Amino acid sequence: MSQPVVHVGLDIAKAHLDVCALDQPHPVSRRFANRPLAHAALVSWLQQWPARHVVCEATGGYERRVVAALQQAQIPVSVVNPRHARDFARAQGRLAKTDRLDAYMLAQFGQRLQPPPTPPRSAVQQQLAELVARRTQLRGLHRAEHNRLEHLQHPAVRRQLRAHLRSLERQIAQVDQWLDELTHTTSELHEKVQCLRAVRGVGPITAITLLATVPELGTLNRRQVAALVGVAPLNRDSGLRRGHRLIAGGRAAARAALYMAALVAAFANPQFKVFYQRLIAAGKAPKVALVAVMRKLIILLNQLLKNPQFQPT
Repeated sequence: MSQPVVHVGLDIAKAHLDVCALDQPHPVSRRFANRPLAHAALVSWLQQWPARHVVCEATGGYERRVVAALQQAQIPVSVVNPRHARDFARAQGRLAKTDRLDAYMLAQFGQRLQPPPTPPRSAVQQQLAELVARRTQLRGLHRAEHNRLEHLQHPAVRRQLRAHLRSLERQIAQVDQWLDELTHTTSELHEKVQCLRAVRGVGPITAITLLATVPELGTLNRRQVAALVGVAPLNRDSGLRRGHRLIAGGRAAARAALYMAALVAAFANPQFKVFYQRLIAAGKAPKVALVAVMRKLIILLNQLLKNPQFQPT
C-alpha cells in the first residue's frame, strides 16, 4: 500500500523558515534558519515521512535556495502565488497572520487544493531569468532618469544625470552581451530562440524574455498558456447581465514583452495583420484587438516549441 502524503507548509522569511507538517494526530511545527546548513537540516527532518509535499509562497527571491535544496533531495515542492494563498486563508475566515499560522495555512492549501509540484530550473534557466530581470531593472531606471531630465534646470545636476544615463546604457549593453553569449553557448536555448524568431514580430529580446519568464512555454495547451501570461478573456456575467470580458493576472514581464511583439505583428506580419484588421472592421477597440493578437501570438509560439516541425503560416 502507498504511504499517505503528509502536506507541509513552509513560510519563508529572510532570516528563518517556519514549517508545519499535517501529520496525524496533530500538526508538527518547527523553525529553521534560512541558510544552506539549515536547509540540509530541514531536508533531513522532512525525510521522516516517506511521502511528503511541501507548499511555499513566492517571496521575491528568499525562497530560491531552499526550494532548490528540496528539489535536489527529490522532495516535491510547489511554489504558489501569495495572492492565492492569502485568498484561501480569507475564505476560511482567517484574518490573523503570523509566520507559524501562515505555515499551517500553506499546509492546508496543499492538502485541499493539491497544487502541482514546481519543476526545478536548470542552471541555464536560472542565469537567463536573472539576466532578463536585471535588464528589466536597468531599463526601468533609465526610463525614470530620462523622464526626470526634462524637468531639471540646474546645469551640474543635468550633467550628473546624463552621466548616470550613459552608465545605465553601458550596463544594459553589457547585459545584452551576456544574454547573447549565454544564448549562443547553450544549444537548446539557441534553438528555442531561433524557433520563436521564425514568427515576424518576435525579436531576440522578446524571445529571450518569454523563455525566461515562461519556462513552461511549449508544454501547455492553448488555454493554459493564455491564462499563464494573462491574456485570456475572463467572463463577467451574472444573471441576464453580460459584462465586458477583461484580462487579469498572469505574468506581467512576459505580457509586456508579448505586447511589443504583438504591436509589430499586427502591422508587419501578414497573418496577424489580417486578423487585427478584421477585428477592427468588426467594431472592436484597437486595444481589445491587440490583446486578441497577443493571445493568438502566444498560442502560436507555444505550438512552435511543442512541435518544432510546425510551420507558421
